Amino acid sequence: MKSTDQPAPANRMLSDYLCFAIYSANLAFGKAYKPILEELGLTYTQYITIIALWETDHQTVGGLGEKLFLESNTLTPILKKLEVMGYLERLRDPEDERQVRVSLTKSGRRLREKALKMDLVEATGLAPDEFAKMQKAIVTLRNNLIKSVEDGE
Repeated sequence: MKSTDQPAPANRMLSDYLCFAIYSANLAFGKAYKPILEELGLTYTQYITIIALWETDHQTVGGLGEKLFLESNTLTPILKKLEVMGYLERLRDPEDERQVRVSLTKSGRRLREKALKMDLVEATGLAPDEFAKMQKAIVTLRNNLIKSVEDGE
């Protein structure tokens, strides 16, 4: 990876690091989501898995993992737990037995009605246009970092 950053001054503070700002914002999101997730009985990772399935149901485990940026060894226990909770089912693809497809159950689809009433947009203190710009900028940052790592391999 090449860096175009200037050398960091010796007195650089933790709050000056973009990576720390993103890390601590992620922690703050976790705290803000906590009451919502407790009401749904889900962890954050389970919640985003359900959201990804609301978006596109009947996905392969591999495709779902790519969408969520999760490795199979992380995603599989999440899917097993959600299956035990009655929110999804995993079935071998009849056309390709090597693939496992994940589909929401009626209970998994019904969670959406409850979850859509729970929104953190207002909690961010951002106007709708600022929120959209921030989300887009963070996605761009993430994609650039992923590309940088892949280019360095």
